Amino acid sequence: MSTHIVWFRRDLRLADNPALYAALEEADAVLPVYIHAPEQEADWPPGAASRWWLHHSLNALHAALEQRGSGLIVRAGDPLTVLQELIAASGATAVHWGRCYEAAAIARDRSVKAALREAGISVRSHASNLMAEPWTLATGNGDPYRVYSPFARRFHAFVQPSEPLPAPARVPLPEAATRMALGSAAIDALELLPRIRWDEGLAEAWSPGEAGAQARLQHFVHSGAGRYDTGREAPGTDGTSRLSPHLHFGELSPRQAWAASEAVKDQSTQSGVEHFQRELIWREFAYHLIYHYPHTVDTPLNPRFADFPWRSPSDYAEDLRAFQRGQTGIPIVDAGMRQLWHTGWMHNRVRMIVGSFLTKNLLIPWQEGARWFWDTLVDADLASNTLGWQWAAGSGADAAPYFRIFNPILQSQKFDADGAYVREWVPEIAALPNKPLHAPWEASASVLREAGIRLGEHYPEPRVDLKASRQRALDAYEKVKG
Repeated sequence: MSTHIVWFRRDLRLADNPALYAALEEADAVLPVYIHAPEQEADWPPGAASRWWLHHSLNALHAALEQRGSGLIVRAGDPLTVLQELIAASGATAVHWGRCYEAAAIARDRSVKAALREAGISVRSHASNLMAEPWTLATGNGDPYRVYSPFARRFHAFVQPSEPLPAPARVPLPEAATRMALGSAAIDALELLPRIRWDEGLAEAWSPGEAGAQARLQHFVHSGAGRYDTGREAPGTDGTSRLSPHLHFGELSPRQAWAASEAVKDQSTQSGVEHFQRELIWREFAYHLIYHYPHTVDTPLNPRFADFPWRSPSDYAEDLRAFQRGQTGIPIVDAGMRQLWHTGWMHNRVRMIVGSFLTKNLLIPWQEGARWFWDTLVDADLASNTLGWQWAAGSGADAAPYFRIFNPILQSQKFDADGAYVREWVPEIAALPNKPLHAPWEASASVLREAGIRLGEHYPEPRVDLKASRQRALDAYEKVKG
């Protein structure tokens, strides 16, 4: 009786899982394994919000496997050592996994693959989490892309996402699995949940796991995809897909998201669906970049920005703390940072606003924002996080020119005109009329008094003058623009 191991990593699902599909095709029994080894993530071990999500996602995967006569083997430790132990215990002759694309993961996988093959074990990696492998698309000169638009055109010309694979009806376990640690007790032993329970907001907002991913996908394609081109810009409405954490953990594959959106595309929904699919291609672009330019996780892609005159940590420490806590005195910025802390997620339009505010108005290095997002986002994804923050700072691929500095007041007035988003997350100023809500420091004394608000007591004064800080950023840019 032949046994193959499937090493689950960033593909915590049963449907459209090429590694699992191949193992089931080739072997009589399959040993599903998850190995927790955060120390092998180099400088980017999972943050607190990611660990919360991972705990629940692993439990969901184990439950789905149980329904198919199987279960998830959960171990912690060095992946090669754990795999060697499981091979010895189960008699497995092959190991399958879905590819990861970060530099540390690539180095680990190459080492594991070489050692297992030397021992006579078959090893196969599979394309599970992207529609186009990073090395398959290149410019006419054979170089990696650094600008999204030509990358997207190349994707459309050469990539035809195939139909997603169905979930298996059964996943037969080898007899040896009965002697191994399966399921929830082993997952609890990883101690992924916070000891001080700050995660109630996350539990209210999300349903981790493959079933939750499919429910969210179906809700989006049938109620939001058709108007995604317009609805996605308003943070006070449910106009985005909110699929990013499901995609990051691989509870949903990009092929599944693409196919589901394609299925509802008609004349009335075409524009919205195509905008959503462009976001899926943007995710592919992020992985293309991190694969070809791995140093950009903490170093600017544009080398000129290596000498950018950021403020010093001792100078910006208090501003950074106020930013992280949603106490900058700029309502749209504070709303976004509070949404992030409470739900582990932030609307994409607001991510751009807070990114511009941190790097340009506060003149704080983008790496500080990237680190905070990494710890607090349930969809903390190294490729997307890096691309987003370097875009905001003007130092990365496809970056907005540095002189394009978002005015948070105008952004708030345009995209949250009725103030629904700001009122939800900054309730201490909710009584203000719409116009002064976006910039309460500009409100008259009588308006503030009528609303029962004293700035500096009920809500902070702005940390910076927006006009003066904008000019400071432009002056700093002059020193590196070349």
